[in-house]
Amino acid sequence: MATSIITKNSLTFLEKYLNNAAPTGYEWDGQKIWMDYLKPYVDEFITDTYGTAVAVINPKATYKVVIEGHADEISWYVNYISDNGLIYVVRNGGSDHQIAPSKIVNIHTKKGIVKGVFGWPAIHTRNKTKEESPKPDTIFIDIGATDKKEVEKMGVHVGCVITYPDTFHILNKDKFVCRAMDNRMGGFMIAEVARLLHENKKKLPFGLYIVNSVQEEIGLRGAQMIAERIQPNVAIVTDVTHDTTTPMIDKKKEGHIELGKGPVIAYAPAVQQKLRDLITDTAEKKKIPFQRAALSRATGTDTDAFAYSNSGVASALISLPLRYMHTTVEMVHKTDVENVIELIYHSLLNMKNNDSFSYFE
Repeated sequence: MATSIITKNSLTFLEKYLNNAAPTGYEWDGQKIWMDYLKPYVDEFITDTYGTAVAVINPKATYKVVIEGHADEISWYVNYISDNGLIYVVRNGGSDHQIAPSKIVNIHTKKGIVKGVFGWPAIHTRNKTKEESPKPDTIFIDIGATDKKEVEKMGVHVGCVITYPDTFHILNKDKFVCRAMDNRMGGFMIAEVARLLHENKKKLPFGLYIVNSVQEEIGLRGAQMIAERIQPNVAIVTDVTHDTTTPMIDKKKEGHIELGKGPVIAYAPAVQQKLRDLITDTAEKKKIPFQRAALSRATGTDTDAFAYSNSGVASALISLPLRYMHTTVEMVHKTDVENVIELIYHSLLNMKNNDSFSYFE
Protein backbone atom coordinates (compact mmCIF):
# COMPACT_ATOMS: atom_id res chain seq x y z
CA MET A 1 0.00 0.00 0.00
CA ALA A 2 1.16 3.55 -0.71
CA THR A 3 3.12 5.34 2.00
CA SER A 4 0.47 8.06 2.21
CA ILE A 5 -3.04 6.61 2.33
CA ILE A 6 -4.74 10.00 2.60
CA THR A 7 -4.91 11.56 -0.86
CA LYS A 8 -5.46 15.18 -1.83
CA ASN A 9 -9.05 14.28 -2.76
CA SER A 10 -9.72 12.50 0.52
CA LEU A 11 -8.26 15.42 2.48
CA THR A 12 -10.60 17.78 0.62
CA PHE A 13 -13.52 15.53 1.62
CA LEU A 14 -12.34 15.43 5.24
CA GLU A 15 -12.17 19.22 5.45
CA LYS A 16 -15.64 19.65 3.95
CA TYR A 17 -17.04 16.91 6.18
CA LEU A 18 -15.52 18.35 9.38
CA ASN A 19 -16.48 21.93 8.64
CA ASN A 20 -20.13 21.00 8.19
CA ALA A 21 -22.14 21.12 11.42
CA ALA A 22 -23.84 17.84 12.34
CA PRO A 23 -25.09 18.07 15.93
CA THR A 24 -26.77 15.09 17.55
CA GLY A 25 -30.25 14.76 16.05
CA TYR A 26 -29.34 16.95 13.05
CA GLU A 27 -26.80 14.82 11.20
CA TRP A 28 -28.37 14.59 7.73
CA ASP A 29 -26.38 17.29 5.87
CA GLY A 30 -23.14 15.64 6.96
CA GLN A 31 -24.49 12.24 5.97
CA LYS A 32 -25.20 13.55 2.46
CA ILE A 33 -21.59 14.75 2.14
CA TRP A 34 -20.38 11.35 3.38
CA MET A 35 -22.60 9.34 1.04
CA ASP A 36 -21.68 11.52 -1.94
CA TYR A 37 -17.99 10.75 -1.32
CA LEU A 38 -18.62 7.02 -0.94
CA LYS A 39 -20.91 6.62 -3.95
CA PRO A 40 -18.20 5.47 -6.44
CA TYR A 41 -16.90 2.80 -4.06
CA VAL A 42 -20.02 0.93 -2.91
CA ASP A 43 -23.04 -0.92 -4.31
CA GLU A 44 -25.91 0.74 -2.45
CA PHE A 45 -26.97 2.79 0.56
CA ILE A 46 -29.36 2.24 3.45
CA THR A 47 -30.68 5.12 5.57
CA ASP A 48 -33.02 4.96 8.55
CA THR A 49 -35.65 7.14 10.19
CA TYR A 50 -33.21 9.01 12.44
CA GLY A 51 -30.50 9.55 9.83
CA THR A 52 -27.97 6.75 10.16
CA ALA A 53 -26.34 6.12 6.78
CA VAL A 54 -24.96 2.78 5.62
CA ALA A 55 -22.89 2.16 2.49
CA VAL A 56 -23.05 -1.49 1.41
CA ILE A 57 -20.65 -3.68 -0.57
CA ASN A 58 -22.00 -7.14 -1.59
CA PRO A 59 -25.55 -6.51 -0.30
CA LYS A 60 -26.77 -10.00 -1.28
CA ALA A 61 -24.27 -11.83 0.95
CA THR A 62 -25.78 -13.57 3.99
CA TYR A 63 -22.73 -13.08 6.25
CA LYS A 64 -22.54 -9.42 7.26
CA VAL A 65 -19.59 -7.46 8.59
CA VAL A 66 -19.96 -3.90 9.90
CA ILE A 67 -17.27 -1.26 10.13
CA GLU A 68 -18.63 1.73 12.01
CA GLY A 69 -18.11 5.29 13.18
CA HIS A 70 -20.58 7.87 14.45
CA ALA A 71 -21.66 11.00 12.62
CA ASP A 72 -22.83 13.35 15.37
CA GLU A 73 -21.03 16.09 17.26
CA ILE A 74 -21.74 17.60 20.66
CA SER A 75 -23.73 20.82 20.77
CA TRP A 76 -26.12 22.90 22.90
CA TYR A 77 -29.85 23.64 22.90
CA VAL A 78 -31.46 27.00 23.62
CA ASN A 79 -33.15 26.37 26.99
CA TYR A 80 -34.25 29.79 28.27
CA ILE A 81 -34.35 33.37 26.94
CA SER A 82 -34.14 36.08 29.59
CA ASP A 83 -36.12 39.32 29.47
CA ASN A 84 -32.97 41.25 28.54
CA GLY A 85 -32.30 38.95 25.56
CA LEU A 86 -29.62 36.62 26.90
CA ILE A 87 -29.81 32.93 26.05
CA TYR A 88 -29.20 30.09 28.51
CA VAL A 89 -28.45 26.59 27.30
CA VAL A 90 -28.58 22.87 28.06
CA ARG A 91 -26.28 20.23 26.65
CA ASN A 92 -26.96 18.12 23.59
CA GLY A 93 -24.28 15.52 24.30
CA GLY A 94 -21.27 16.10 26.55
CA SER A 95 -20.52 19.74 25.76
CA ASP A 96 -17.91 21.27 28.04
CA HIS A 97 -19.18 24.35 29.88
CA GLN A 98 -15.67 25.36 30.95
CA ILE A 99 -14.50 26.09 27.40
CA ALA A 100 -17.64 28.06 26.45
CA PRO A 101 -16.87 31.64 27.60
CA SER A 102 -15.63 33.85 24.72
CA LYS A 103 -16.52 31.25 22.07
CA ILE A 104 -18.42 32.33 18.96
CA VAL A 105 -21.49 30.18 18.24
CA ASN A 106 -23.91 29.42 15.43
CA ILE A 107 -27.56 29.16 16.43
CA HIS A 108 -29.46 27.12 13.85
CA THR A 109 -32.90 28.55 13.07
CA LYS A 110 -35.47 28.19 10.30
CA LYS A 111 -34.31 31.60 9.05
CA GLY A 112 -30.69 30.43 8.91
CA ILE A 113 -27.68 30.83 11.17
CA VAL A 114 -27.83 33.47 13.91
CA LYS A 115 -24.39 34.39 15.26
CA GLY A 116 -23.76 34.79 18.96
CA VAL A 117 -21.05 34.70 21.61
CA PHE A 118 -20.76 33.00 24.97
CA GLY A 119 -20.27 36.06 27.15
CA TRP A 120 -18.45 36.17 30.50
CA PRO A 121 -17.85 38.91 33.09
CA ALA A 122 -14.59 40.78 32.48
CA ILE A 123 -11.64 39.89 34.71
CA HIS A 124 -11.73 43.42 36.17
CA THR A 125 -15.25 42.90 37.57
CA ARG A 126 -14.70 39.51 39.18
CA ASN A 127 -13.80 38.88 42.82
CA LYS A 128 -10.27 37.50 42.50
CA THR A 129 -10.30 36.06 46.02
CA LYS A 130 -13.40 34.04 45.19
CA GLU A 131 -12.96 33.19 41.52
CA GLU A 132 -15.88 31.20 40.10
CA SER A 133 -15.39 28.92 37.11
CA PRO A 134 -18.07 28.65 34.41
CA LYS A 135 -21.00 26.38 35.28
CA PRO A 136 -23.75 25.01 33.02
CA ASP A 137 -26.30 27.34 34.59
CA THR A 138 -24.11 30.48 34.49
CA ILE A 139 -22.84 30.44 30.90
CA PHE A 140 -24.99 32.43 28.48
CA ILE A 141 -25.12 33.50 24.84
CA ASP A 142 -25.41 37.11 23.67
CA ILE A 143 -26.71 37.62 20.12
CA GLY A 144 -26.73 41.42 20.36
CA ALA A 145 -30.45 41.63 21.10
CA THR A 146 -31.90 44.11 23.60
CA ASP A 147 -34.75 41.93 24.86
CA LYS A 148 -36.53 38.60 24.54
CA LYS A 149 -38.86 39.89 21.83
CA GLU A 150 -35.93 40.84 19.61
CA VAL A 151 -34.34 37.39 20.12
CA GLU A 152 -37.55 35.72 19.00
CA LYS A 153 -37.90 38.10 16.04
CA MET A 154 -34.47 36.87 14.86
CA GLY A 155 -35.90 33.34 14.72
CA VAL A 156 -34.31 32.01 17.91
CA HIS A 157 -36.56 29.95 20.18
CA VAL A 158 -36.26 27.30 22.88
CA GLY A 159 -35.01 24.10 21.22
CA CYS A 160 -32.79 25.72 18.57
CA VAL A 161 -29.52 23.81 18.38
CA ILE A 162 -26.20 25.61 18.83
CA THR A 163 -22.80 24.65 17.38
CA TYR A 164 -19.30 26.09 17.24
CA PRO A 165 -18.08 27.33 13.83
CA ASP A 166 -14.41 26.31 14.32
CA THR A 167 -12.97 24.87 11.11
CA PHE A 168 -10.30 22.37 10.10
CA HIS A 169 -6.61 23.19 10.02
CA ILE A 170 -3.28 21.39 10.13
CA LEU A 171 -0.58 22.07 12.73
CA ASN A 172 3.08 21.29 12.04
CA LYS A 173 2.22 19.39 8.82
CA ASP A 174 0.80 16.24 10.44
CA LYS A 175 -1.62 17.20 13.27
CA PHE A 176 -5.23 17.60 12.21
CA VAL A 177 -7.17 20.04 14.41
CA CYS A 178 -10.90 20.78 14.47
CA ARG A 179 -14.06 20.49 16.53
CA ALA A 180 -15.99 17.27 15.88
CA MET A 181 -12.96 15.06 15.24
CA ASP A 182 -15.03 12.97 17.67
CA ASN A 183 -16.12 11.17 15.66
CA ARG A 184 -16.16 12.59 12.16
CA MET A 185 -12.71 11.00 11.91
CA GLY A 186 -14.40 7.61 12.32
CA GLY A 187 -16.71 8.29 9.40
CA PHE A 188 -13.73 9.45 7.36
CA MET A 189 -11.59 6.41 8.19
CA ILE A 190 -14.24 3.82 7.32
CA ALA A 191 -14.96 5.69 4.08
CA GLU A 192 -11.25 5.45 3.23
CA VAL A 193 -11.34 1.69 3.87
CA ALA A 194 -14.14 1.38 1.28
CA ARG A 195 -12.14 3.51 -1.17
CA LEU A 196 -9.04 1.35 -0.76
CA LEU A 197 -11.00 -1.87 -1.26
CA HIS A 198 -12.39 -0.45 -4.49
CA GLU A 199 -9.16 1.03 -5.81
CA ASN A 200 -7.14 -2.10 -4.98
CA LYS A 201 -9.86 -4.27 -6.57
CA LYS A 202 -10.30 -6.41 -3.44
CA LYS A 203 -13.32 -8.73 -3.44
CA LEU A 204 -14.69 -9.65 -0.04
CA PRO A 205 -16.49 -12.99 0.46
CA PHE A 206 -19.07 -11.35 2.75
CA GLY A 207 -21.28 -8.28 2.82
CA LEU A 208 -19.57 -5.17 4.14
CA TYR A 209 -21.75 -2.55 5.84
CA ILE A 210 -19.96 0.79 6.27
CA VAL A 211 -22.08 2.36 9.00
CA ASN A 212 -22.14 6.03 10.00
CA SER A 213 -24.40 6.04 13.04
CA VAL A 214 -26.28 8.98 14.53
CA GLN A 215 -26.84 9.95 18.15
CA GLU A 216 -23.82 8.25 19.74
CA GLU A 217 -23.14 11.22 21.99
CA ILE A 218 -26.41 10.81 23.90
CA GLY A 219 -26.29 7.05 24.48
CA LEU A 220 -25.28 5.02 21.40
CA ARG A 221 -28.84 5.32 20.07
CA GLY A 222 -28.17 5.27 16.32
CA ALA A 223 -26.00 2.18 16.58
CA GLN A 224 -28.66 0.45 18.65
CA MET A 225 -31.27 1.08 15.96
CA ILE A 226 -29.13 0.13 12.95
CA ALA A 227 -27.73 -3.01 14.63
CA GLU A 228 -31.27 -4.33 14.91
CA ARG A 229 -31.91 -3.53 11.26
CA ILE A 230 -28.73 -4.95 9.73
CA GLN A 231 -28.36 -7.88 12.16
CA PRO A 232 -24.63 -8.23 11.45
CA ASN A 233 -22.39 -11.16 12.32
CA VAL A 234 -19.35 -9.01 13.10
CA ALA A 235 -18.75 -5.35 13.93
CA ILE A 236 -15.49 -3.40 14.02
CA VAL A 237 -16.14 0.00 15.58
CA THR A 238 -13.81 2.97 15.41
CA ASP A 239 -13.98 6.00 17.69
CA VAL A 240 -11.53 8.33 19.41
CA THR A 241 -9.80 7.90 22.75
CA HIS A 242 -7.73 10.18 25.01
CA ASP A 243 -4.08 10.92 24.42
CA THR A 244 -2.99 10.88 28.07
CA THR A 245 0.39 12.61 27.74
CA THR A 246 -0.85 16.19 28.16
CA PRO A 247 -0.96 17.88 31.61
CA MET A 248 -3.47 17.04 34.37
CA ILE A 249 -4.28 13.51 33.17
CA ASP A 250 -3.63 10.64 35.57
CA LYS A 251 -2.06 7.78 33.61
CA LYS A 252 -2.67 5.36 36.48
CA LYS A 253 -6.37 5.96 35.90
CA GLU A 254 -6.54 6.64 32.16
CA GLY A 255 -3.66 4.47 30.92
CA HIS A 256 -0.78 5.58 28.70
CA ILE A 257 -1.90 6.49 25.18
CA GLU A 258 0.18 8.71 22.94
CA LEU A 259 -0.46 10.60 19.72
CA GLY A 260 1.58 9.18 16.84
CA LYS A 261 2.08 5.74 18.41
CA GLY A 262 -0.70 4.00 16.48
CA PRO A 263 -4.30 2.79 16.78
CA VAL A 264 -5.56 1.79 20.22
CA ILE A 265 -7.02 -1.72 20.48
CA ALA A 266 -9.50 -2.14 23.31
CA TYR A 267 -9.60 -4.90 25.90
CA ALA A 268 -13.08 -5.01 27.45
CA PRO A 269 -15.94 -7.45 28.12
CA ALA A 270 -17.84 -6.12 25.10
CA VAL A 271 -14.85 -6.91 22.87
CA GLN A 272 -15.00 -10.42 21.41
CA GLN A 273 -11.56 -11.77 22.20
CA LYS A 274 -11.05 -13.93 19.08
CA LEU A 275 -11.99 -11.02 16.83
CA ARG A 276 -9.61 -8.79 18.77
CA ASP A 277 -6.87 -11.39 18.36
CA LEU A 278 -7.45 -11.36 14.60
CA ILE A 279 -6.93 -7.59 14.66
CA THR A 280 -3.77 -7.66 16.82
CA ASP A 281 -2.35 -10.54 14.73
CA THR A 282 -3.03 -8.50 11.59
CA ALA A 283 -1.26 -5.48 13.07
CA GLU A 284 1.79 -7.54 14.01
CA LYS A 285 1.92 -9.29 10.63
CA LYS A 286 1.59 -6.04 8.69
CA LYS A 287 3.90 -4.16 11.09
CA ILE A 288 1.21 -1.62 11.93
CA PRO A 289 2.08 0.01 15.28
CA PHE A 290 -0.66 -0.18 17.88
CA GLN A 291 -1.40 0.57 21.52
CA ARG A 292 -3.65 -1.18 24.01
CA ALA A 293 -6.32 0.11 26.38
CA ALA A 294 -8.19 -1.70 29.15
CA LEU A 295 -11.77 -0.51 29.57
CA SER A 296 -13.68 -1.31 32.73
CA ARG A 297 -17.25 -2.55 32.25
CA ALA A 298 -18.41 -0.60 29.16
CA THR A 299 -16.34 0.84 26.31
CA GLY A 300 -18.57 3.93 26.19
CA THR A 301 -18.68 3.63 22.39
CA ASP A 302 -21.00 2.14 19.79
CA THR A 303 -19.12 -1.14 20.32
CA ASP A 304 -21.40 -1.75 23.31
CA ALA A 305 -24.54 -1.26 21.21
CA PHE A 306 -23.41 -3.70 18.52
CA ALA A 307 -21.92 -6.30 20.89
CA TYR A 308 -25.09 -6.74 22.92
CA SER A 309 -27.56 -6.59 20.03
CA ASN A 310 -29.26 -9.49 18.26
CA SER A 311 -28.33 -12.11 20.87
CA GLY A 312 -24.68 -11.07 20.68
CA VAL A 313 -22.51 -9.82 17.79
CA ALA A 314 -18.73 -10.39 17.68
CA SER A 315 -17.46 -6.82 18.11
CA ALA A 316 -14.14 -5.02 18.51
CA LEU A 317 -13.00 -1.44 19.02
CA ILE A 318 -10.11 0.30 17.28
CA SER A 319 -9.65 3.83 18.61
CA LEU A 320 -7.84 6.89 17.29
CA PRO A 321 -5.72 8.76 19.87
CA LEU A 322 -6.98 12.32 20.30
CA ARG A 323 -6.07 15.32 22.41
CA TYR A 324 -8.55 17.78 23.97
CA MET A 325 -11.74 15.74 23.49
CA HIS A 326 -15.03 17.67 23.47
CA THR A 327 -13.27 20.98 22.86
CA THR A 328 -13.07 22.98 19.64
CA VAL A 329 -9.38 22.11 19.16
CA GLU A 330 -9.49 18.32 19.11
CA MET A 331 -6.20 17.05 17.69
CA VAL A 332 -5.17 13.81 15.97
CA HIS A 333 -2.01 12.63 14.22
CA LYS A 334 -2.16 12.00 10.46
CA THR A 335 -0.05 8.83 10.82
CA ASP A 336 -2.47 7.39 13.41
CA VAL A 337 -5.39 8.10 11.07
CA GLU A 338 -3.66 6.24 8.24
CA ASN A 339 -2.73 3.34 10.50
CA VAL A 340 -6.34 2.93 11.71
CA ILE A 341 -7.47 2.84 8.06
CA GLU A 342 -4.79 0.30 7.20
CA LEU A 343 -5.54 -1.88 10.24
CA ILE A 344 -9.28 -2.09 9.48
CA TYR A 345 -8.54 -2.70 5.78
CA HIS A 346 -6.15 -5.60 6.40
CA SER A 347 -8.30 -7.06 9.19
CA LEU A 348 -11.19 -7.31 6.72
CA LEU A 349 -8.94 -9.07 4.21
CA ASN A 350 -7.96 -11.58 6.92
CA MET A 351 -11.57 -12.40 7.83
CA LYS A 352 -13.14 -15.64 6.73
CA ASN A 353 -16.67 -15.94 5.46
CA ASN A 354 -19.08 -17.43 8.02
CA ASP A 355 -16.55 -17.29 10.88
CA SER A 356 -18.48 -17.73 14.14
CA PHE A 357 -15.56 -16.53 16.32
CA SER A 358 -16.76 -19.17 18.76
CA TYR A 359 -14.61 -19.84 21.82
CA PHE A 360 -15.77 -23.47 21.68
CA GLU A 361 -14.55 -24.47 18.23
